[in-house]
Amino acid sequence: MGIVVNENSKANQPEKSKRNWIYAKKPSGKLYNYRQVVGYGLLLFFFLAPIIKINGNPFLMFNVIERKFSIFGNIFYPQDFHIFLFGMLIVLVCIVLFTAVYGRVWCGWTCPQTIFMELIFRRIEYLIEGDWTQQKKLNEGPDTDAKAWKKVLKHSIFLLISFIISNLFLSYLIGFDALVKIATDPIDQHIVGFISILVFTLVFYFVFAYVREIVCTSICPYGRMQGVLLDDNSVTVAYHVARGEPRGKVRKGDTTPKGDCIDCSLCVHVCPTGIDIRKGPQLECVSCTACIDACDAVMEKINKPKRLIGFYTMAEAEGTETEQIGKKRNTRAIIYTGILVVLMGIFGFMIFSRSDLDGRMLRAKGSTYQKRDDGTVTNLYSLEIINKTSKDVDFELVSKTPGVTIQVVNPISHLQREGNAKISVFLIADQAAIEQYKTDVEVDIVSEGKVLETMETTFIAPPKKK
Repeated sequence: MGIVVNENSKANQPEKSKRNWIYAKKPSGKLYNYRQVVGYGLLLFFFLAPIIKINGNPFLMFNVIERKFSIFGNIFYPQDFHIFLFGMLIVLVCIVLFTAVYGRVWCGWTCPQTIFMELIFRRIEYLIEGDWTQQKKLNEGPDTDAKAWKKVLKHSIFLLISFIISNLFLSYLIGFDALVKIATDPIDQHIVGFISILVFTLVFYFVFAYVREIVCTSICPYGRMQGVLLDDNSVTVAYHVARGEPRGKVRKGDTTPKGDCIDCSLCVHVCPTGIDIRKGPQLECVSCTACIDACDAVMEKINKPKRLIGFYTMAEAEGTETEQIGKKRNTRAIIYTGILVVLMGIFGFMIFSRSDLDGRMLRAKGSTYQKRDDGTVTNLYSLEIINKTSKDVDFELVSKTPGVTIQVVNPISHLQREGNAKISVFLIADQAAIEQYKTDVEVDIVSEGKVLETMETTFIAPPKKK
């Protein structure tokens, strides 16, 4: 797919040129209404996810400091790294496959940057400073008391919302309970936490008040990857060239053949990244669909079919798609979507089928087998058990291997919620029954008659004499 770069974007301006500030017209239309439902639904989820608890655990938490993660109320530790790794693999596959089929829909509809910018910060700007023409007139006009009050009010609200977002962001990292403790305790008891909140507040404020669309057009690596992820069969927001050209104003008595585009430029005015979608696919397009709504409204007024701008492949937009190409595109979309569904299903199974306890049984350092007077041989092991649940657990160790018994040095049979225990145990076997130097053995962790985890290790001892 031929990707072009917006010639007005910051990336293509001279090094010392002044930034071309983008004033986006307030969008409206059916797709915008759908986008608001999706966006505000996700905002509600973003705000509630770290607060809602399932079995005493946050619905979502990514505590990197303590290396403890909570997903759907299930606590994950470094021992569950394989699940985390598989989840990251799914994310990468989703990025490649989803973008290859559906374009940059994620950016325009579900990305937190877009949702906060378009549905909160920009709407506050519309409310205080007016639509795009009024904003431009205000910024380019003389300094007055009214202008100063509007700017102070707007940026004060921006700072307040940035403060709320920073607290939300921090609650994902340390947990909502820890955040409440930082907020309610004296500041001198949580200097690092307080400074973190201030830093995050300033970062979010700077991003949403000044950086804005540059995050999408220049900073975000996902946006820069579009050029290699999209191809001619990818569905993106595109201008139907074959139908719209040659564009021109509608004038009474003009018999010159023209396309459906009347060159009103509304699609440019509503674009939050300031591009002209009629110039073809561009890296700066975030597929927000604002241009589709604006164009559809114009088409209705001039009694033309909608979707002059819509979701098209390059072949569709240029009017060259054949039935064979369409079938190939649909088949690929079905296959890619099926792969994503299967991967997410496996990931969900791994999350919910994970054992409540995790155990690691390792041979004690520097130890070897020991012979006893009663004809048995012992091996010493160090055992660590982690309780991944939000409830206390009583357990016992049971040998699964016939002929092998367990002797616990420091008996522990109770684990507190999210607690762990380190135990030293002897595995004991009758030397007369040992046939090889190394024998694979298994030990079960049993709670309430249910096997929660099976640990595997090796037992070493001299084999019986033949």
